[in-house]
Amino acid sequence: MDESILTQLSTTSPLATRPILETRGMSLQFGRQVVLKDISVSLNRGETVAIIGESGCGKTMFLKALVGLLSPTSGSVIFDGQDIQKLNDQDMTNLRKRFGFVFQNAALFDSMTISQNIAFPLRQHGVPKGKQAQNLITERLAEVGLPSNVLQKRPSQLSGGMRKRVGLARALILEPDLLLYDEPTTGLDPIMSDIINELMMRTRKRYSVTSIIVTHDMHSARKVADRIIMLYPYSRLEVGEPQILFDGPPSQLERSRDRRVKQFVNGEAGERLMEMLASRGKGHPDTLNLVDLNSHHGTGEK
Repeated sequence: MDESILTQLSTTSPLATRPILETRGMSLQFGRQVVLKDISVSLNRGETVAIIGESGCGKTMFLKALVGLLSPTSGSVIFDGQDIQKLNDQDMTNLRKRFGFVFQNAALFDSMTISQNIAFPLRQHGVPKGKQAQNLITERLAEVGLPSNVLQKRPSQLSGGMRKRVGLARALILEPDLLLYDEPTTGLDPIMSDIINELMMRTRKRYSVTSIIVTHDMHSARKVADRIIMLYPYSRLEVGEPQILFDGPPSQLERSRDRRVKQFVNGEAGERLMEMLASRGKGHPDTLNLVDLNSHHGTGEK
């Protein structure tokens, strides 16, 4: 068949245009505590999306719900046309081969060597084995900029930045379609943070992977993401307000008219500090401990 016809078919097929991941009215609740409410987003193939928002807004819970680690209270998660809540255990296990997860603190197994940590997904899913598996491990380690002499070391023998890179190598071992990062630069110095940013960008180009990054690091979000979504804690929304305050390219963040977006992006306490002070003594979960605040300023007041 003519190559131009093949190209046309590939770009007009439903698979080419269908989002790889969608949430439709997804909510997540634990008892009376609502974490996520009526979240509807759609992610295109190859897109890199950063999820931002202050602590407690549900970012990590959102990430876990996307890959079936948490089940939504209502609504649905659609991955590549499949409602993951309707899959049986075997189908869900097979689907997870297409997911890679980079945990906040790398989450390496202390009792295992670095080689065994990277190989863990291969052993879980039974492919591949032997020399082929060892070659894959060495290749992934090189892709994240680590030498082969670390393979027989334990996680405790590596720096924080090296452990993060091992976590990325492990997430890439099965060449996933969807890669999720939970605070990938937390606890790292500025140089190592930027190394992780560069690795995330190279990974996207090398594997054409769809990436979702939960982060507080605005430099990282602006540099790496094609699109930024900002969540806001449900408990502080007015009735009827959407939990997503911003959804757009990084270049539009500064133009947002929402004061909460501006304050978060610029790292300004603003009205948030006044809200916390006002909640003092009312049993509100955001009550500010004034003793701690004074101690941070070196007053030593009790």
